[in-house]
Amino acid sequence: MPYYGFYFDPTYILVIIGAVICLIASARVKTTFKKYDRVRSMSGMTGAQAAERILHTAGIYDVTVQHISGNLNDHYDPRNKVLSLSDSTYGSSSIAAVGVAAHECGHAIQHQKSYAPLNIRSAIVPVANFGSFVSWPLIVIGMFITSNTGSFLINLGIFCFSLAVLFQLVTLPVEFNASNRAIHILGETGILREEELRGTRKVLGAAALTYVAGAAAAILQLLRLLFLFGGRNDD
Repeated sequence: MPYYGFYFDPTYILVIIGAVICLIASARVKTTFKKYDRVRSMSGMTGAQAAERILHTAGIYDVTVQHISGNLNDHYDPRNKVLSLSDSTYGSSSIAAVGVAAHECGHAIQHQKSYAPLNIRSAIVPVANFGSFVSWPLIVIGMFITSNTGSFLINLGIFCFSLAVLFQLVTLPVEFNASNRAIHILGETGILREEELRGTRKVLGAAALTYVAGAAAAILQLLRLLFLFGGRNDD
């Protein structure tokens, strides 16, 4: 069996690049949120209040807004129609918190309007999770088998990993669209003024970059796998 270099494998540079990109994106969203979390919205509305108003303005009354512990782990669950806002968002009246809450409302509105990319993402979640879970075990097992079975397992593992990459790519338009909806609604409803929206755009823009970074890291990892095993031939 060919030796793929666990210690001096030059393709590790792709993994390192992906990790650095993710670290930079994560640091940027934290510093940007922290900066604008100090700026109180002129309306005085908290993230939870803003979410309720946005949902009702959009004609959505069957989504529950709840408080969860943690910071910046806000999310919308379309399965049970629950919008969860974290400690840093739920009770805060900063323009950063209101922006994050509005972004999650954007997902609820996407769900209401059957936004195609959101439906696609929801549909591939099970296969993407399964692919992410089994990809590496298949690849590792395949590396220790020199027959055609080994090559098959490696290729199957790479295919399963590509499903997780596909999920990352489909997530991008969903997140960007939710942010665009948030900015539009916040301005249209008057929850935030134009000068406040500039700061909110920066917060949501920084958050969107974390998804771009995640997708880039996943693509780089997939490329590494293809470089390592794409040309494997067994006798």
